[in-house]
Amino acid sequence: MDEIESNKHAWGTLAEDHYRHYKKRIEDEGNRLNVHIRRELGDLSVKRVAHLQCNVGFDTLALADTAAWVTGVDLAPENVRCATRLAADFGYGNVDFVEADACDLPASLNGAYDVAFTSEGVLGWLPDLNAWARGVRRLLADGGLLYVFDSHPFYLAFDEVKLGRGEYDLAYPYFGKEPDVDDCIGGYASDVKRGVKAYFWMHTVSDILNALIGAGLRIDAFNEFPENFFDSGGLALSPEKGLYELPGNADKFPLTFSLRATAEPA
Repeated sequence: MDEIESNKHAWGTLAEDHYRHYKKRIEDEGNRLNVHIRRELGDLSVKRVAHLQCNVGFDTLALADTAAWVTGVDLAPENVRCATRLAADFGYGNVDFVEADACDLPASLNGAYDVAFTSEGVLGWLPDLNAWARGVRRLLADGGLLYVFDSHPFYLAFDEVKLGRGEYDLAYPYFGKEPDVDDCIGGYASDVKRGVKAYFWMHTVSDILNALIGAGLRIDAFNEFPENFFDSGGLALSPEKGLYELPGNADKFPLTFSLRATAEPA
């Protein structure tokens, strides 16, 4: 699929910048997941975890601080190389990394994991949630857990820059099926890279839930939150939460959601 190859190339252009950014963050601040993930994910001490769309492994290493083993999976080979280097920099011996499309996971991962984890800006890069959900079910052992933390589809329908100024502009069709195409990528942990084609798909809440149900996962929890995981403009960082808050939005509408689902026995 041309869009996937374009996204692979686009993300690859960010890998070295992301590696340097996240290495410094770990050196300066340590590494931890946001407050909602920490509260909801549960005890990983004896768990084998698959981290899908792992980028350069920053959150993979946070998971590895408490999990028995973590496998990071990413589409871009540059990300996998940088993630492997980041793990070596800090002496992690309980992680490995696999280059793979999250919608086309290798059979070698089937049934090997107790937890599948994916978070913070991930689902919109996938063109086919049904294929993704089937892959998640295959890699999980019976009774295994899927945990997702991501942008709320309702929030994604708004012009995010205007939202930070208190302007509510529905800029993207909530039910749209054609991907949004951008000629640049990055900016939150790197310089903006231009001259690429980056494809991002809108998935409704029902798209997400029905894909998982159809693949044989039982939805155990779906929670919505008013904070965001990046500053899209006009947001303030809450260091304790590890999230950004939109002024005046404590009780208005969700910016993010979390989901827990269990792999039902076949």
